[in-house]
Amino acid sequence: MFIAFVMCSSTLMNVSAQKNQPLIRFGLIADIQYADCDPAINRFYRNSLKKTDDAVSCFNEQKVQFTINLGDVADRNFAELDTVFKHLARLEKKLYNTTGNHDYKGVTNNAILYEKFDMPSEFYFFWEKNWIFILLNTNEIASYANVAGTEKEQELSEMRSRIKSSGGIQGAEWNGGIGANQMKWFNDLLSKAEKSGDNVLVFSHHPLYPQTGFTALNNMEILETIGRYSCVKAVFSGHHHAGGFAYYKNIPVITVEGVVETENDNSFGIVKIYDDQIVLEGKGRMTSRTLKLQLNSLPGDFPIAESSLTFHSTRKNL
Repeated sequence: MFIAFVMCSSTLMNVSAQKNQPLIRFGLIADIQYADCDPAINRFYRNSLKKTDDAVSCFNEQKVQFTINLGDVADRNFAELDTVFKHLARLEKKLYNTTGNHDYKGVTNNAILYEKFDMPSEFYFFWEKNWIFILLNTNEIASYANVAGTEKEQELSEMRSRIKSSGGIQGAEWNGGIGANQMKWFNDLLSKAEKSGDNVLVFSHHPLYPQTGFTALNNMEILETIGRYSCVKAVFSGHHHAGGFAYYKNIPVITVEGVVETENDNSFGIVKIYDDQIVLEGKGRMTSRTLKLQLNSLPGDFPIAESSLTFHSTRKNL
């Protein structure tokens, strides 16, 4: 009887341990902004390589399933992107990137930049289990993103006019937004996720909320789209190195602290998704957060028709 009891207890302990394991575990990092130059203000550019190495080592030790980089890999030189990506190449699992405003410096062809970042398109998504990870490109409509002479230049002008007429504060040259085509793609994707019962996390370089001088040019348009869908469980952004947090219509909107901003303190995190919560385990000065949630209960096949956009997916039936 005693042996049977021990065996039963051991089984229960194993089941309990399995239940406490996250469904998904991934790394998160933003604003490495490496440059081979002396510090300026509070930015310690050369120190970012050591911090990147430390983050990579932690991600590998914690056996994350993938890592998401929210942009601003290099501060001022296209050639220095290679330096950082050599350090990031030590990651044992897939790295998903989106660009930041600093990454466009010295770039005249955006397609070359997206290739350097191993991005299948300027905005894209991927799956992990019944979670959809959407990487928006809030640099699409921006003065630094080679929009001159294209239809996107007119969209930029219209965004800035709206900001000015509404008394907005985010019209700075270092901010960007997403265009009409990307907005339609985003809305269609969320609509399909809502119907299929998949859960969604949204990622962008520029913060969406609360309103600051660093938010995306058309942040409220993006937020209004997100707010229509219960499938969206959280939004993660970078760009504003101080970090930030707010709820928009019960959706947590997190701005993570940047790597480059301090001399020695690092900033990266491990995000763990459980049945009932999302835990951001911050390292260094990245703020830890626990976000309660209710998962959608009907994971679907999520069929999407082919289009002129390039989608990246881990599902074979796409």
